[in-house]
Amino acid sequence: MRPALFLDRDDTLVCDEGYMSRPEQLRLLPGVREALAQARAAGFRLYLLTNQSGIGRGYYSMEDAVACNRALEVLLFDEGAFDGICIAPERPDEPSRYRKPSPAYVLERIQADGLTPEACLVIGDKQSDLACGVAAGVPAALVARGKTGQFRPDALAYAQEHGLRTAPSLAALLDTWLPPRP
Repeated sequence: MRPALFLDRDDTLVCDEGYMSRPEQLRLLPGVREALAQARAAGFRLYLLTNQSGIGRGYYSMEDAVACNRALEVLLFDEGAFDGICIAPERPDEPSRYRKPSPAYVLERIQADGLTPEACLVIGDKQSDLACGVAAGVPAALVARGKTGQFRPDALAYAQEHGLRTAPSLAALLDTWLPPRP
């Protein structure tokens, strides 16, 4: 079995400060580093899947987004903390191959990396994160927004409608979903 976590970035791993373009803006949410270390220790591959419409809107560049993601990896573990990173730079009104809720990246990684779909989990704070997992045919889970600690109402309704897991944080979710620590 080859398990993986497909993780949203803003308000799932880091506090969303809105169109973040500088590495110094990134602040890990409580328990994220420890939870992802536990996932790694349990054999999970980690993938970052992030919509970054600020690029398409002209607020910052792809290079800025890449620099932020590199800084996130360093905050977590080291360079290469993620087994793969997908940045969808388009605005919501533009056609896109990878912008969530598209399942394209998840399906590609499952195929290319020999992942076990039922042992994967798509995690995020928005309905589009959940819809990505559902469309890919893998489990999905909703976490409360890191900045407010509240669920987005549309995302919570979607999670309830589809019988998806919900948790107050990534750390709380993985504490109940991952195998117990030895």
